[in-house]
Amino acid sequence: MTDYTAGRQQAHSGAAVRRLTVTAVFAALTTLMTAYIFHIPIGMNGGYVHLGDAMIYLAAAILPMPYACAAGAIGGGLADLLTAPVWAPATVVIKMLICLPFSSKGGKLVTKRNVLASFAAFWLSALGYYVAEGIMFGFKAAFFTSLGGSVIQSGGSALVFVVVGMALDRIGFKANIAKVN
Repeated sequence: MTDYTAGRQQAHSGAAVRRLTVTAVFAALTTLMTAYIFHIPIGMNGGYVHLGDAMIYLAAAILPMPYACAAGAIGGGLADLLTAPVWAPATVVIKMLICLPFSSKGGKLVTKRNVLASFAAFWLSALGYYVAEGIMFGFKAAFFTSLGGSVIQSGGSALVFVVVGMALDRIGFKANIAKVN
């Protein structure tokens, strides 16, 4: 193995470790923001409103897609296992799906695409939880109980994503600190 090849492998290994570390941090932040910080139970179905999705949106704007999906699924799934385990299987799938509209390409977190992605994430989340709740409790009841919580949760998370993302963009977080792509 040449020195050049060994150096490239070390650089690639270092980037992989950084991506995994940032993924784990976002999974932990998602768990905390979902299960404990701003965790507001609503309705009689075991659901709750939280700002954990804001952490998932940030992860999706920073990390390459597979890592962002893992952070969302692990963080959301752990939060549900700690607070409302019946929702964990649906949450794991839904939190991966809400990452898909976002892009981590470019030097900024808050881009036109990522702001629009928060609206797409709302619809993916609302539809996903409506289907999950419909399967568990009946679709008629799910329509009324699922939509209100989804609007508050996704709207609040989108707002937090934009505010925190803009602050991080001002300090050059993505370009200078979180070099994970």
